[in-house]
Amino acid sequence: MSEPDPGRLVALVGNPNTGKSTLFNALTGLRQRVGNYPGVTVARKSGTCDCGNGEKVELVDLPGLYSLAAASPDEQVVTDALSGNIAGDRQPDAIVMVIDATNLLRNLFLASQVAELGRPMAIVLNQSDVAEKQGLRINTALLSTRLGGVPVVLASAWKGEGVAEVRRAIAQALTGQTMMKRVTWPAKIATALAGVVSDARRDTGRSLSDAGAQRLLFDAGSAQSDRLGWSQTQRDQALRQARDQVRSSGYNPMAAEPLVHYAHLRMLLEGVIQEGTVRAGRSAAVDKLLLHRLIGPVLFTAIMLGLFASVFWLAKFPMEWIQLGVDALKGVVAPPLDAYPMLQSLLCAGIIGGVGAFLAFLPQILILFLFVGILEDSGYMARAAFIMDRMFSWCGLNGKSFVPMLSGFACAIPGLLSTRTIEDPKARLATAFVVPFMSCSARFPIYALMCATFIAPYGPGWESAVMVGMHCVGLLFAVPTAFVLTHFVLKVKPQPFVLELPRYQMPKPRDVLWRMWQNAAEFISKAGTVIFAITIIVWALSYFPRDAAVAERIRGENKSATEAVITAKIQATYVEQSYMGRFGKAIQPVFDPLGFDWKITVGVLASFPAREVIVSTLGVTYSVGEGAKADSQHLRNAMKDAKWQEGPREGKPIFSLAAVLSLMVFFALCSQCGPTIATLAQETGGWKWAAASFVYMTALAWIVSALLYQTVIRLS
Repeated sequence: MSEPDPGRLVALVGNPNTGKSTLFNALTGLRQRVGNYPGVTVARKSGTCDCGNGEKVELVDLPGLYSLAAASPDEQVVTDALSGNIAGDRQPDAIVMVIDATNLLRNLFLASQVAELGRPMAIVLNQSDVAEKQGLRINTALLSTRLGGVPVVLASAWKGEGVAEVRRAIAQALTGQTMMKRVTWPAKIATALAGVVSDARRDTGRSLSDAGAQRLLFDAGSAQSDRLGWSQTQRDQALRQARDQVRSSGYNPMAAEPLVHYAHLRMLLEGVIQEGTVRAGRSAAVDKLLLHRLIGPVLFTAIMLGLFASVFWLAKFPMEWIQLGVDALKGVVAPPLDAYPMLQSLLCAGIIGGVGAFLAFLPQILILFLFVGILEDSGYMARAAFIMDRMFSWCGLNGKSFVPMLSGFACAIPGLLSTRTIEDPKARLATAFVVPFMSCSARFPIYALMCATFIAPYGPGWESAVMVGMHCVGLLFAVPTAFVLTHFVLKVKPQPFVLELPRYQMPKPRDVLWRMWQNAAEFISKAGTVIFAITIIVWALSYFPRDAAVAERIRGENKSATEAVITAKIQATYVEQSYMGRFGKAIQPVFDPLGFDWKITVGVLASFPAREVIVSTLGVTYSVGEGAKADSQHLRNAMKDAKWQEGPREGKPIFSLAAVLSLMVFFALCSQCGPTIATLAQETGGWKWAAASFVYMTALAWIVSALLYQTVIRLS
């Protein structure tokens, strides 16, 4: 694959839910790169696009937005990227506007604003198949002429129709001759804009573009004046005079821009669209059911229950296959290393056993992301946000906060990044603070291990019910936390929730599978990096020191026992007397009210950098005596057989129902993810809120788990 010409950059721009990302995938295929814009945390997704004429360019997929009047960091990045105001990133050579073919007027408003930047442009009328079903016929040739010769292409990215034409339109735009016709401002508004440009040059000695002047005049774009070094006093005086001129023309300065643009667009679209007989779709009927005040939440709960039940049912056999593979690998690795017990233990009990126990949950993670992708692409997740808005309104947040929180169920980091779409800085901060409460996929392995081992015996369906319950625990505490933050700490003003519901559609298999693969790759990379490193550390701490006299003493005390029993006792004693055992026993009193023994305590402490480590740590501490046969099933059996060795609970199972529920709730609420804490610090502008989140969540997890354990013990 040849690299794109570094001098040719094309930006993909459009409103949310126009199919922009689907078109991006169709144009770039698997030739994609994801990073961050210099100096900010907004993701920069780019790829190599073949223009169809042998030329390859870099195509960048910008976040969706409705207007250049930036109200959030995501929208500000789009404005800065199109204007060339991001350090280290160049201004696009051409812009591809992706427009919903069923709503030209509203979508062309953004295109009309972007035209003010004076960049070559191509327009893609996406979802043309839906427009056709609605009886809409669009005269693309006439629209292209009205827009000043800008290429206009009908396409359906989901079906792959019109993609070749889009490539040719990009090549045409790169010639630099396809400028969209700009709006003609009323005389007094034009004078006001010219005055802003003149005053900026006089006060700063630097030039201000026409587009920059519009942002300052119509939405007080302080970022423009900050770059110019324009003092607030001088800027406010210049803008006050300019806005007075706008008012004298009969326009409200804050409403003048959309009014003028829409009037301009209505004239351009006259005769372009021919409406036939609109076929009444099923969306309205389905929405009456899914968005019903009572039925909607019930269906949402049922869908979530069905999702997790399917995860358990479908993943059962692949998990067994992985366990068989781990077992087979140990059977191959262990025998040649009988003469080197330390190396044998490192490879079998440490690396293969620890990482293998973690990877056994990969099928469940894959299936979870598959179903979530289907729900997102079908249009249902936006409806879920609408349903949850009713639940969030009382706590000072709205449905826009639900979207980042929903993302947090996959991973807290993208959830934190997506809070940038929330306009109010205080609401954004409150949302970011509660996003880590969502039960991300990193918590899934411990839930799955506990449910499969200790909850499944209670009967069919209990696994799914407890799994859904664990995913709700974080939400149950996140909402009251948000209430306290928004009403008493940050004092957030109530905000209306405006969300465009995307139309229902069949998810595109390639897009769903591609996102599923990306998430799986991230999951596996953790197994090969963080999990691998911590597993080695845990193994070493649980292996050393090793006194040969211990083995001789145990053999002498158990002469009548079988070799397997003697070996297991020796290994158990070694682990108990190791550095990890000593450390776990020293700290265990802190976690004793939660029902944790020293081995669970070791797992909890080891998992603070990354909570997934708990499974591999338990795999090391509980399966050391199993040698080459140690796998996930042996880990479960060892946990079932584990009993308290001393104290008032001596002889009783360590993993009682109370302890199992306590452990899962602790992981549901505790802040055990270094990258999440770092991202929260980055998004909130410092470590103050990140440290507060860590202390609050950890303390809350301990208190709730302790109360739960003590209550269940007393009731049982």
